[in-house]
Amino acid sequence: MSDAPVFDLFVIGGGINGCGIARDAAGRGYRVALAEMNDFASGTSSGATKLIHGGLRYLEYYEFRLVREALMEREVLWAMAPHVIWPLRFVLPIQKGGVRPAWLVRLGLFLYDNLGGRKLLPATKTLNLMRDEAGHSLKPEFRRAFEYSDGWVDDARMVVLNARDAEQRGATILSRRKVVSAKREGGVWEITTRAQQDGRLETHRARMVVNAAGPWVDQVLAGAMGRNNAHNVRLVQGSHIIVRKKFNHSRAYFFQNPDNRIIFAIPYEGDFTLIGTTDRDFKEDPKDVRITQQEVDYLCNAASEYFKEPVRPDDIVWSYSAVRPLFDDGASKAQEATRDYVLKVESPDGAAPLLNVFGGKLTTYRRLAEHALEKIGEAIGAKGQPWTAGSHLPGGDFAVTEVKEMVDSLVAWAPFLDRRHAERLIRCYGSDARAVLGRVCKADDLGRHFGGTLYEAEVSWLIEKEWAVSAEDILWRRTKQGLFLSREQAADLDAYLTERFAAVA
Repeated sequence: MSDAPVFDLFVIGGGINGCGIARDAAGRGYRVALAEMNDFASGTSSGATKLIHGGLRYLEYYEFRLVREALMEREVLWAMAPHVIWPLRFVLPIQKGGVRPAWLVRLGLFLYDNLGGRKLLPATKTLNLMRDEAGHSLKPEFRRAFEYSDGWVDDARMVVLNARDAEQRGATILSRRKVVSAKREGGVWEITTRAQQDGRLETHRARMVVNAAGPWVDQVLAGAMGRNNAHNVRLVQGSHIIVRKKFNHSRAYFFQNPDNRIIFAIPYEGDFTLIGTTDRDFKEDPKDVRITQQEVDYLCNAASEYFKEPVRPDDIVWSYSAVRPLFDDGASKAQEATRDYVLKVESPDGAAPLLNVFGGKLTTYRRLAEHALEKIGEAIGAKGQPWTAGSHLPGGDFAVTEVKEMVDSLVAWAPFLDRRHAERLIRCYGSDARAVLGRVCKADDLGRHFGGTLYEAEVSWLIEKEWAVSAEDILWRRTKQGLFLSREQAADLDAYLTERFAAVA
């Protein structure tokens, strides 16, 4: 065992926080291992509302530091990954006698515009919904709205891009490895992982462990470290529904509900509308989370209060749920629990340190990583300097204003692609899109067509470069093409993957 290499950091968790910390640390020169028990972003980080936002409603709970940090991050992240992040305007209809008076909403939006150093995103404005296109799909009683800026992100892609960049900077990626034991031995951590595919056990050594397992953070403390009394996070379920497109413009809606909660209705994958989210306490294992009928009814009823054409359960083409691991601050309601993150280092009597990551959100993951690196530096010695603010994720090395030019260039290079296919490839892979396609001269060179705009060339890239092994990985996390494939086509992809992996076993 003494001959086994010793990592500086062993990061547990393949969500946005774990991958972000691994990327930042590897870029500073730490020797890093990153272990994820399932697929990257298979938990909370692919089950979000997919927003890069300041959190307008958090102002109600006086979370000014969190909101300011998140607002400042919007344009930093947009510049870092303009292929998977882009600006989005939100329409907030004003209801007479609503739960929040118009003056209060406008005051909140004034703070929102000016609290976080906004430069490129346009400011808030007032809309006349009787004239503006945004009012056409709403009930006639909604006559006025405010329109403000935030951002949209392909959350699962942002996670895997962070993992890819961490690997390119020297990190060891341990995909589908469950940490079954972590104990301090001889001044370092000894970590045992089990491969999900064949059950093989592997032992690793590290100077420090980072527990960034999201909803499973307490399970890691209990199961791998034997601390059965661990209770640090409050699990809150959030569910979303996808329906056929409810409106024909590119803006999203922010709807206020009588119970003080809010939901969004957001353009999704061209042909659909995403509606969410819910907030309900969750007491079971996060791997078993599923949308409930009560949540379906809630989202349909809440959206139907605003849209002329009601949203019915039969309209749903897909749904997804995830569990948010909020730091347990004792808030009485799920929607009131803090969305801020908490970092705690444990090093009893100078033993090998452990950093636990509680809470956090997509928008602040980069800043969370920077703060984590400060604590890591204090515990085992600092390396390098903060560097991610001016960096690019893989494929994101172009200006935020150049997306159309990137699509035009790809179509010129591969004229057999229809424009919608090219737009999706740029939105997924950015400047890596040509590498994804490989040496193609004609449509037949893309290989087998699985349905939608998914071809064998792209599937091969996802297997070889992005750790995909199943149809679910590819269809619902890496590409969202599951919305466009039939059951039979999805089964064909699954059979193809089984055959392909069997051939190399």
